[in-house]
Amino acid sequence: MVRLGRRASRDEGSTLPLIAGFTAVALALILTVAAAGSLYLDRKRALTVADGAALAASESFELGEMRLDAHGVAPHLDRAAARAAAEDFLARDPDPRTARLRLVDVSIGDGRSATVTLETVWHPPMLTAFLPEGVTIDVTSTARSVFR
Repeated sequence: MVRLGRRASRDEGSTLPLIAGFTAVALALILTVAAAGSLYLDRKRALTVADGAALAASESFELGEMRLDAHGVAPHLDRAAARAAAEDFLARDPDPRTARLRLVDVSIGDGRSATVTLETVWHPPMLTAFLPEGVTIDVTSTARSVFR
């Protein structure tokens, strides 16, 4: 019986498999968090560019096309002019990452607001086996011209 107690208390084996497993899990977690941060920053950057393009599109009216309505003086936006202003804004952006953004749609809601939709594809900073190769990011921003 004494022999059985000694055998149960002996520590045999290696901690190397445990350390290797923990290292693999920690590395996978670090890569996933870095990729999630990169995805978040790319989306925020695309949304910022969409905000600027929507603002440029909402200010694409001609002063001669102003009209008087119940709320006062209001601009009249043209869809073609708004799209051209948004495309011009994207073309003038000096950041080379803007070239990856694609102008999907420019719409004019009530004649005062311009809505711009941009699309890009995000790729993880480091290729891993458990993250997708690319994720499509769509962002939409609306800007309105107001006179007071």
